[in-house]
Amino acid sequence: MKSSAFAACLLLLSTSVAAFQGPPRPARPEPQVRGPAKSEPLPSVADEGGGEPTCGLGKEFHAGRRAELAKRLKSGVVIVRGLPDTRDYTVFRQDKNFWYLTGIESPNATLVMDIEGGTTTLFLPSRKEGNESWEGEKWDHEDPWVAELCGIADVRPTGELLDSLKDLMPAGRKVWITKEPHLALSGCYDRAEPYDRKIAGDPLDGRRSREEKLAENLKARFQVEVADMRYQLSEMRRVKTAEELAALEQCGRIGAMAMVEAMRSTAPGRGEWELGALMQYVHVREGAAGPGYDAIVGSGRNSCVLHYNTNRRRMQAGEVLLIDFAPEYEHMVVDITRTWPVNGRFSERQAQLYDAVLAAQQAGIAAAKPGATIADVERACGKALKDAGFQSLQRHGACHWVGMEVHDVGDYAQPLVPGCAFTIEPGLYDEAAGIGVRIEDVVVITPEGNRVITAGVPRERAAIEALIGDPGLLDASPAK
Repeated sequence: MKSSAFAACLLLLSTSVAAFQGPPRPARPEPQVRGPAKSEPLPSVADEGGGEPTCGLGKEFHAGRRAELAKRLKSGVVIVRGLPDTRDYTVFRQDKNFWYLTGIESPNATLVMDIEGGTTTLFLPSRKEGNESWEGEKWDHEDPWVAELCGIADVRPTGELLDSLKDLMPAGRKVWITKEPHLALSGCYDRAEPYDRKIAGDPLDGRRSREEKLAENLKARFQVEVADMRYQLSEMRRVKTAEELAALEQCGRIGAMAMVEAMRSTAPGRGEWELGALMQYVHVREGAAGPGYDAIVGSGRNSCVLHYNTNRRRMQAGEVLLIDFAPEYEHMVVDITRTWPVNGRFSERQAQLYDAVLAAQQAGIAAAKPGATIADVERACGKALKDAGFQSLQRHGACHWVGMEVHDVGDYAQPLVPGCAFTIEPGLYDEAAGIGVRIEDVVVITPEGNRVITAGVPRERAAIEALIGDPGLLDASPAK
């Protein structure tokens, strides 16, 4: 039997989640509610909890992405390799670019597209029944459901890959790969690329990245011209489709639910780690795959450390708490930050900084519209902070793309168009006072202007203070 305290926790969380009101849900194809009953469920073709193989956002979406890529590249052969199985006892998560083009969440797969010939071939491993008895269903070329599920009719064993490539690639033919570093859950190119460079330059290591090694081997084995299609893929990903926006909005709703529950559960003496764990519980309970990035839960002076993620301090009355944390849902990631007083009441200095940051964010949101640029939004935020007299307390820019990565790919110089999604996150950091304030939301550009898809978390001081006064899940089950 569950203890009465645990039952009270579940009841309180259900009440908290049921009270959350998000924006209207976009329509999605092939509705299917995932897992146990949830508030505001978004019908989805991807059922991570059901155990049956699925194809990402649906075979039509991924086929459309392949067709768009072929249109942009015009000619040549495209080779995209999925990730191998994990080297740890962890759940397999597919490389983001491979998933974007296939929807396949299974290891050791390769996609090959002959653009002029109009053919697409999927290479999969042979069945290993012993492995599947330990780890569950894997995609293999003998599975009769593969072609219908993913929409690729030509499915071959991985053992035929090299011979097939030899037939497709006479010497001198152009071969397209992406040199963006491979990324899975919580991955981001602006962390992965510097890591790869350091490994390559380490005199006691010197390994080239997986992507550079692929280019090297293709040139040596087939004498072909290898080109990087990273820019074309990045520009495709910069402007989201209806399916991506639907997943992104659900990700925003889940992230908002968790942030609201963290506000309710804040109290002096509570550990930063408790709120991080609580938020991740809400994320996963509501259908997220896991964290979009490590939780930043910074109290007191930790609120001034931009990417603080140790989360081992107990928060104290009179301090602010800054939390920057959001989930990954169907390979889409949002980015949400809020700052609030640990004891439920903003001090005069805290309120002064908070109001300036909120005004700057509101100015940035007003500037976000079709035809503008990210630089225009940045200038609007910066001007508001300068006008308030706090320019010297700024330490970072206010915007970055979001999508399959929390700092997503895409050309920042391009004008904003409907479907672009990015953060607006001005911040001020008074290190002498130990007060860091950042407010971050994700906006999606629409034909009329923009829509804030993480607005389920309050930003006004009065609303935040009222939430902190509400009972939270951790109040029902205090840590010993």
